[in-house]
Amino acid sequence: MGIIRLNNIRCYSYHGCLTEEAEIGSDYRVDLWVKADFKKAFETDQLEDTIDYVKLNKLVKTEMSKRSNLLEEVANRIIQQILEQFPTVGETGVSVSKINPPLGGDVESVTVEISKSR
Repeated sequence: MGIIRLNNIRCYSYHGCLTEEAEIGSDYRVDLWVKADFKKAFETDQLEDTIDYVKLNKLVKTEMSKRSNLLEEVANRIIQQILEQFPTVGETGVSVSKINPPLGGDVESVTVEISKSR
């Protein structure tokens, strides 16, 4: 088993319950990890025998471009797509952070983190 991590995927998206968030948008950070068996990749040294992190990044960008009210929903969509598109992934986790959220205070970010196993 092994883990692939993508750290600090930066996106500009329009998530949130406030009207301003839907219109103006905000900066987001996504971190994810996938756990899979890399035994075949160790033997073949071929991309098709591992998890292509370029495809993982594209998946995140695609899901982040779909507006949602809740970060929980966005994180869940990312997890669901990883499990659907990468059958060799046994477990995965994602955190979605809104940078400078409109909370009426000095808060760097708010983060939702979830993980799922097959």
